[in-house]
Amino acid sequence: MGSEETARRKMLFVVAATIAIVLVVATTAFAAGGRQLRQSEPTAGPPSGAPPYENPRLPVQLRVQDLLSRMTLAEKVGQMTQAERSPIETEPQQIKELGLGSVLSGGGSVPEPNTPEAWADMVDRFQQAALETRLHIPIIYGIDSVHGDGNMYGATVFPHNIGLGATRDPKLVEEVEQVTAEETRTTGPQWVFAPCICAARDDRWGRTYESFGEDPSLVEKMETAIRGFQGPPGHLDEPDHVLATAKHFAGDGDTVYGTSTNSSGYTIDQGVAIANRQEFFEDALRQYIPAVHKYDVGSVMPSYSSVDWTEDGIGNPIKMHAEGGLITGFLKEQIGFEGFVISDYNGIHELPGTYPEQVKAGVMAGIDMFMEPNTYKEFEETLTAEVEAGEVPESRIDDAVSRILKEKFELGLFEHPFTDRSGIPEIGDAAHRAVARRAVQESQVLLKNDEAALPIHGHSDVYVAGSNADNIGNQAGGWTLTWQGGSNNPTPIPGTTILDGIEEADQSSNVTFSEDASAPVPADATGIVVVGETPYAEGYGDVGGPQWAYDPGDEGTPRPVKDMQISAADRATIDKVCAEAAKCVVVIVSGRPLIIEPGQLEEMDGLVEAWLPGSEGEGVADTLFGKAPFTGKLPVSWPRTLSQEPINIGEPNYDPLYPFGWGLGDGHRHHGHHHGHR
Repeated sequence: MGSEETARRKMLFVVAATIAIVLVVATTAFAAGGRQLRQSEPTAGPPSGAPPYENPRLPVQLRVQDLLSRMTLAEKVGQMTQAERSPIETEPQQIKELGLGSVLSGGGSVPEPNTPEAWADMVDRFQQAALETRLHIPIIYGIDSVHGDGNMYGATVFPHNIGLGATRDPKLVEEVEQVTAEETRTTGPQWVFAPCICAARDDRWGRTYESFGEDPSLVEKMETAIRGFQGPPGHLDEPDHVLATAKHFAGDGDTVYGTSTNSSGYTIDQGVAIANRQEFFEDALRQYIPAVHKYDVGSVMPSYSSVDWTEDGIGNPIKMHAEGGLITGFLKEQIGFEGFVISDYNGIHELPGTYPEQVKAGVMAGIDMFMEPNTYKEFEETLTAEVEAGEVPESRIDDAVSRILKEKFELGLFEHPFTDRSGIPEIGDAAHRAVARRAVQESQVLLKNDEAALPIHGHSDVYVAGSNADNIGNQAGGWTLTWQGGSNNPTPIPGTTILDGIEEADQSSNVTFSEDASAPVPADATGIVVVGETPYAEGYGDVGGPQWAYDPGDEGTPRPVKDMQISAADRATIDKVCAEAAKCVVVIVSGRPLIIEPGQLEEMDGLVEAWLPGSEGEGVADTLFGKAPFTGKLPVSWPRTLSQEPINIGEPNYDPLYPFGWGLGDGHRHHGHHHGHR
């Protein structure tokens, strides 16, 4: 940012502060920004004798300064600390004793029972403990909500980001996150660790589906997600908005296969991006400029990954959690990010050195709040000792705490610390599911359509087969009820499978379902074979990564290997149905492209990529049966072979099976498999 821009910002702030003070003096009934106060908000100032920070009429900046001036070092360090709910749940008084600033739920970390009311009760119980502290500073509660509030049973579960990227519909993405924000905040959490604004450059990465696509400019278009979560500036305190998090800063989608530093055997997640500064800006950093300037994102989360700058030779990577040149230099100073930086789960534990060295490195790089799920007490003790020893200046602590308090004031937590539950009846209701169903429809990509196989006319016999036709866990993917998701969750999410949708769409009800195609195939039937992946999330979804076996539904059995291939059983099912049915359509349910053998592709009349649609399988059937048109376009390049990875638009010798942006509309015939159109 140039000095003129800095001067302009300062001038605007002075003007805004002056106006705000005038407004206070005038005791007008409007909050700054001209928004009418809600009925429940005080129309008079705080009780006489209350400190300025408790006065909602004062500008946020003044409230922050006033509160900060009253805080002890222990209270400041508390604000910088975030604990996991599970160790807190049995002793919520820890929040008061340690002055904790925040609590989170990791994937699958849920109250018992996992209901909206139990969530709200839990968050309010934690909030009560926070309000018993000397200065009554409320906590902020964080949760993933990466495709709807997927941790909570009964929530609307939307397509993962890769499907949303396929829609090319920024307005829809905003609507999806608005619903997600509403379903999240009405049950307690006021903050989501979403959206991921990475550009996934290698589909072997197990988080590819958390990316809107491989092209950073597509990602930037979909950052309307942030406005969906937060609303326009000045609306964060409304009961249907949450603080958003742009993640993972930066280069999480750029890591090189085989460079992961994670000891569990990951292959690409938590790896190293090897780039010069210009390349890194183009692929990984530029997305943060609109996130900050256009959408005013409230928090940013650094990546577990590292960057190895080629300018000084390869072989000296820097972990993002310690990359102060980017966190403080680029994000805070150069582009003017005014929110706070939250570490990833145990993120500083990946840094070199002793724990005190890790804490110091993270704080000095510019991290403001530390996600220390189980080591929160040790973190507080360590950071306090580092400040007292002069290793970390108190000015750095003051900057961190000011940023955290700013967002808490903007969220209205000081005026409305407890959960506004008025939106609970709308969780998973027909209107919210309709948004999700539309998102599914718009995300479907028609890759091949020979012999006008699609749309199917609903009066013919339909034969449905394949592992993913009737499995809502596979359809939802990772980050659903548990961290890694599950095919066999003992209580699957409410919703409709793709088979349910097909049965509803085929009015003549001549639908036969046989998962392995062992039932006879009528010769005049249209076959629909729904194949693809089983769920995974970070690390365990990496191609060649470790196998997960730890969800309740897994019963200790490792999940299928993640290799971007269609399973042998599904390949056999495709062969049988395509050989015997009049026409055959293959639908792939996956978080990324899968490798298709040329011979099998030849057998298929139709091929559809459905991504990970979530709870509304009917949206897939809607496009198959022509209730909705095919409009989706590939947000990533589709490789011919695994050895082509990484493959991205714009590279020399670019020769994918289907290029970035490919997607047929209804009725288009397609012979031959490579077109260079975008």
